[in-house]
Amino acid sequence: MGLTLLAPDVIALPGRNVLAAPSESVERMPRSFVAEAVARSGPAVVTLETSRTVRTAGVSGLPQGMLKDPFFRRFFGLQVPQASRSRVERGQGSGVIFDRQGLVLTNAHVVENTDQLMVGLPDGRRVPGQVVGQDSVTDLAVVRINGQGVWPTAPLGDSDRLRVGDWAIAVGNPFGLENTVTLGIVSNLNRNVSQLGIQGKRLDLIQTDAAINPGNSGGPLLNASGEVVGINTLVRSGPGAGLGFAIPINRARTIAMQLVNQGRASHPMVGIGLSTVPAPTPGEAVPPGAVVRSVMPRGPGALAGLQVDDVIVAVGGEPVRTPADVVTAIDRSGVGQPLVIDVRRQGQSLPLTVIPLEMRALQVR
Repeated sequence: MGLTLLAPDVIALPGRNVLAAPSESVERMPRSFVAEAVARSGPAVVTLETSRTVRTAGVSGLPQGMLKDPFFRRFFGLQVPQASRSRVERGQGSGVIFDRQGLVLTNAHVVENTDQLMVGLPDGRRVPGQVVGQDSVTDLAVVRINGQGVWPTAPLGDSDRLRVGDWAIAVGNPFGLENTVTLGIVSNLNRNVSQLGIQGKRLDLIQTDAAINPGNSGGPLLNASGEVVGINTLVRSGPGAGLGFAIPINRARTIAMQLVNQGRASHPMVGIGLSTVPAPTPGEAVPPGAVVRSVMPRGPGALAGLQVDDVIVAVGGEPVRTPADVVTAIDRSGVGQPLVIDVRRQGQSLPLTVIPLEMRALQVR
């Protein structure tokens, strides 16, 4: 009995159909750009397992002599006072190896107050690590992998070249699930943390809709070429969930080098508070610039002649669109470097020269 071909890959036999081997003429399906990107940087994405000792005090706020008095305890219904207790709190986050010496970039909140730290590599190795330095202002930290080895590294890209709509690939270990990859786009750039209700940080973040879940913190955000363009740091929960945020790699690279070389990060400040320029009428577009809302007495801004209600239109010769541009320009200028700030005051243009100070020095004034 002969065989009848029903389709290129199906052969009919009496009473049954059998799948034949794919035709040699069928071209092999190409790998997706996501797979290629992850193959380039994925081996350098690590799991950070942390443990810290948390101590809880016993009954406080009352003199110990009273607490030892049985009558006093019975009268107020107090239990026998107990000594402080300690417990070990374990956590997990992600990181990315950016240097062949075994340097890992991650979030500061992942390794904060850590007593012990283990670094887990995708190839199964688990190696002790130690915190080289951390910076709570930018939520960045550098960890060094202890021991000798050939460490895979991820290539660092240029976050200044990102555009809204570019592909964004988040890699990390959410909920302990290693090497998890999610895909999205760059939803926005230069998203200031103050817009998210977070105070005490100096960050302009990349916003993405690539899923960033707990445990992804510290992992890389990749571009379509597999280069690290951000360090995942925040995810919005509750209303508006699905919004993720990453620290631009250009900023993270600068902070990382400072932590490695100096053990701490430098944050130049001029001692002013800023806001956006009000729209001329409700509903119109917000004009470019930044309005000075407060000036710290005897701070660099005050010494340079900055006044409340001045409108900053340029810093270092670069036009200012938003208050975030002013902060970025001051950060790039550095501590002790004269910086020209062009302001508009009562219809007149004034160039003022300010010399930023280190944040710590400014705070003690």
